[in-house]
Amino acid sequence: MTTPLGPETLARQRWMGILARASRAEIEGLFAALSPSPAYRMIKRAETGTVMLEARAGGTGRRFNLGETTVTRCVIQTEDGTMGFSYALGRDTVKAERAAVLDAVLQSSAEGSTTIRAAIDRLQADHTEKQTDISRKAAATKVNFFTLVRGED
Repeated sequence: MTTPLGPETLARQRWMGILARASRAEIEGLFAALSPSPAYRMIKRAETGTVMLEARAGGTGRRFNLGETTVTRCVIQTEDGTMGFSYALGRDTVKAERAAVLDAVLQSSAEGSTTIRAAIDRLQADHTEKQTDISRKAAATKVNFFTLVRGED
């Protein structure tokens, strides 16, 4: 039996997902908003490895291994003891480190976290808008195939 997740856990899952999908430029913009940036130490330096991607045929069918992709992860700890984590597709170690710092800041009640939370909300809105636009363009090119039955003479 699973236990329901608390609001703090759900909020953290949300922002970590946004940070993982953000580009390096977007992460840099968020990181630049931290003034001054918090002091931290590395628990696990940003390192790159591979993970196996699973997919489903048609989105709902049987699972199959699609292939491997690179993922970079990082763990930091701020001076107040807050641990920050990040996972990001690709090999960008700077992005992973900065995202881990942002995770730690977002967990705290520091002044900078409110600014970053607002920026995260804007980033999510931008990503949602872009995804909606992509879906709209894809739907416009959708072709419905059907079979015509010829009548017999």
